[in-house]
Amino acid sequence: MPQTTPKKKNAVTLSKNSIVGIIGAGKIGEAIISGLLDQKVKSRSQIIATAKSRERAGYIKKHFSIACANDNKKLIGECDIILLAVKPQVISSVLAEIAPNIKPGQLIISVAAGVTTFFIESFLSGKNPVIRAMPNLCCQVNAGMTVLSKGANAKDAHIAITEELFKPVSRVLVLDEKHLDSVTGLSGSGPAYIYIAIEALAEGGVKVGLPREVATLLAAQTALGAAQMVLKTHSHPALLKDMVTTPAGVTIDGIMELEEGKFRVTLIKAVMKGTERSKELVKA
Repeated sequence: MPQTTPKKKNAVTLSKNSIVGIIGAGKIGEAIISGLLDQKVKSRSQIIATAKSRERAGYIKKHFSIACANDNKKLIGECDIILLAVKPQVISSVLAEIAPNIKPGQLIISVAAGVTTFFIESFLSGKNPVIRAMPNLCCQVNAGMTVLSKGANAKDAHIAITEELFKPVSRVLVLDEKHLDSVTGLSGSGPAYIYIAIEALAEGGVKVGLPREVATLLAAQTALGAAQMVLKTHSHPALLKDMVTTPAGVTIDGIMELEEGKFRVTLIKAVMKGTERSKELVKA
């Protein structure tokens, strides 16, 4: 019998009307969907998603009125931009599943911590552009931080397209990929460290007699205001700290307790440990 030539896949052309397919509509995926719709970057017909469970898919479909199921292969055939929002521990199996169906020109964006663009490209037979992104949980309230890096086949135009997806929910920065594990240890995991600080401040307020709701509000607003001062004044945090710390005042006594408790070095070590773990994830 004569051999048949495999049917050539049509190349994808990216544009403002490109359809975004989100594989793994978890917390980050949901935040991106919400931002794209709220800011009218995409219409409901331009976003499709898959979720791990039938219940999760049903929630996304009902909440956002978009197509959502659990068929990754079907999603690949219907979208132009693929956003991999799955855990790093399962990305190998997901890539193995979808790789044969990926079309030339489809843009692949991964938010999986620790997973390099080279690792993703190793599953792809063509020269698809790959972007690695590291957002954080604060994207859920449109106050996130996202850092992007280009893979070997990605161009500035692909970065620009990716920025459009994340800007509605976060600040966006572009860095060389060598920095992405450090970014993961700082801004990726950082919200958890800040939540612990807010919780501890609130517990301190309760300890000295404040109602819990009041103490939590005071702690959260203080953290928010302090962060805004750093961003808006462009002042070094140490200078802003000194503005609060008057001679023989209340604050310096509190700072002494923090220093004795190694608060500063503990945060530094947390970022270092998170960075190390990010580097290990793709090997796990």
